[in-house]
Amino acid sequence: MSQIQQFIPLILIFAIMYFLLIRPQQKKAKEHANMVANVRRGDHIITQGGIIGKVAKVKEDGEIEVEIADGVKVRVIKSTVATVTSKTEPAK
Repeated sequence: MSQIQQFIPLILIFAIMYFLLIRPQQKKAKEHANMVANVRRGDHIITQGGIIGKVAKVKEDGEIEVEIADGVKVRVIKSTVATVTSKTEPAK
């Protein structure tokens, strides 16, 4: 019985860490993956590198083309999108 009681604090610490650290991190990663998967042409985005622009084209190989100024387009990896600041309406 005393051996089981020695492991109870360790189990409680793991449970607390799971609910306070691991679970929210997994939820945030899932939301980010969903956001990246739903990026489409016309969305205004901010990348992790700080580039602000408008999505000009979504490519199949995990890249997007972002227009950062009139006529200036850069290719960006989809997973580096940090935030979508304004969404466009889906095409009908």
